[in-house]
Amino acid sequence: MDSRADSPVDDAASDRPVGGRDRDEEGRARNARPRDGLGRPLPYGADGVARQPEGVVRAPGETVAEAQRLLDDGKPFHAHEVFEDAWKSGPAEERELWRGMAQLAVGLTHAARGNVTGGARLLRRGAGAVTEWGASDAGRERPYGMDLGSVAAWARELAGEVEGGAAVDAAARAPRLRG
Repeated sequence: MDSRADSPVDDAASDRPVGGRDRDEEGRARNARPRDGLGRPLPYGADGVARQPEGVVRAPGETVAEAQRLLDDGKPFHAHEVFEDAWKSGPAEERELWRGMAQLAVGLTHAARGNVTGGARLLRRGAGAVTEWGASDAGRERPYGMDLGSVAAWARELAGEVEGGAAVDAAARAPRLRG
């Protein structure tokens, strides 16, 4: 949904809405600037990567499959949005799982952008969250086919590499969520 379609445009700002704030159809502030594959804002009018629609309710298996596709395509920012939808729309007992998965995707995003501190911190935080969630009840180590132990190990290893100065290619370093 392009919130700029029905908004007056300030021509001097190259497609920027008059008044300086993008708004959706309900009037909520929404940044409509195009973004690159890592979610960084681009100038108004630039060609960007299609954004994930917000608020999509998917079956858990569909969430995992869509997030994996985006991770494999080098779009961890977009994968985080898929996990965030699951976190916000899923059952309360799974919210911490999806929140942790979203943190892992954002950690990979920051690492790929060169943000050493933020990337490593979010990778470790997400690893801790999914490990804790999986250990909190017997049999939850492989929800929806995800190998939480392997995903957490991937995140901790990548965090150490990022802190050691390694450059990160998001697509090349995407985790395998299912085995």
